[in-house]
This record gives sequence, structure tokens and C-alpha cells, in this order.
Amino acid sequence: MVATEKSLLITETFYSIQGEGSYVGKTCIFIRLKGCNLRCTWCDTTYSFHNGEAMTISEIMSHIDQYQCDTVEITGGEPLLQKNVYHLMNELISRGKKVLLETSGSISIEEVPEEVHIVLDMKAPGSGEVEKNDYRNLKLMKPTDDLKIVISHEDDFKWVEDQYKNSWPQLTSKIFLQPSFHEMPAANLAELIKKSRIDFNLSLQLHKFIYSPEAQGV
Repeated sequence: MVATEKSLLITETFYSIQGEGSYVGKTCIFIRLKGCNLRCTWCDTTYSFHNGEAMTISEIMSHIDQYQCDTVEITGGEPLLQKNVYHLMNELISRGKKVLLETSGSISIEEVPEEVHIVLDMKAPGSGEVEKNDYRNLKLMKPTDDLKIVISHEDDFKWVEDQYKNSWPQLTSKIFLQPSFHEMPAANLAELIKKSRIDFNLSLQLHKFIYSPEAQGV
């Protein structure tokens, strides 16, 4: 089914605890959109590639109104693949919601409303999709936005260090490094960050420690 005007293909909506980035630990409503243009080796939401239900924006609003929460994250998959996501963001903003958008950065964020907090999930070589990064997005990020990078092994960490030193000197957004859950021990990444002279932040996917790492809708 193809999304019609002012509707989107939704994999799931749920209310949980934000597990990553600047808003970690806060209650949050998640809207997961169907579809992704990438196939990262460590992806933990492959079920979003194919399963989705068409919902109008008003239906989405009615669904999330059941929760007493003002923070909403739009995620995927890759939410920017669906053009009506911009209508959704603007509707949420108009209702006073704090909107977070998690995007891979393979699609331009130029049209994302200024009020939206962007979590740009850039891909390191270990993802198998590093060539899909659109580095022009780094110039569009606000100082309050998050740049998140999943680290599969030490070579990924060295890649991030090299990118930061050589290509990202003007980047002012916070940088969160997240260990690939089943590949990089968190303690190993913590030690690499401690030895680095760059102001990296460690992100541990809190929801995977609260609930089962394989659980959906949490």
C-alpha cells in the first residue's frame, strides 16, 4: 500500500523510556515509520522494512493522545523516505510537542523544521553503509542536535576520530558513540573514549538494559 495524502505507513507506535542521546531516560512516545533505504549489518529494527499500516495524521494524533507525554520521536527505518513526515512533524509542533527525529543522514535534513531535535545516525564502516552518508547534513545540524554513530569495532572508532579531526572541525552538535550491542563491549568503547581527546559521549541504548534486547515496542 502506498501512503496517500497526509497519511503515512506506520510500523508501530508505543510509549516508553528514551534510551539514547540527549533525552535519555525521559518518557517518550515513539512513532516508527515503515521502510529504509539502508541495510546496516547491525540493524535491530529490520521488521520495519516491510511491515506497516497506512494511518492518517489525525489517526496518529488520536492514537498518541492517550499518553500524557509531550516528547515524541519519529523514527524508522528511515522516516524521511515518506514525504508526509513533514506534515506530521509540523502537526506535532503545532500541538506543543517536543519532536525528535532519528534519521540516518543519507537523506537531506534541509526541510526538517527548525523546532525539531535531529538525531543523525551517521554510518561508520562497520555498518556496511558508510558510502551512503551525506556529509552535507553536518552543516545543517544545530548545536542542540545529536550526531550518533554506532561502533562495531575499534576501526570504526578510529574512523570517527579521523573524520572529526580532518572533516568535522566546525561541528558543534553533541557526538554520541554507541556500541553495537552484540559486537562491541560497552567497556571497550568506554576505554577508547577515555583515551581520546575528543569530547565524545557514550550512549548505551538504555531500553535494551531495562527490557529484553530483542523486545519490540519498548
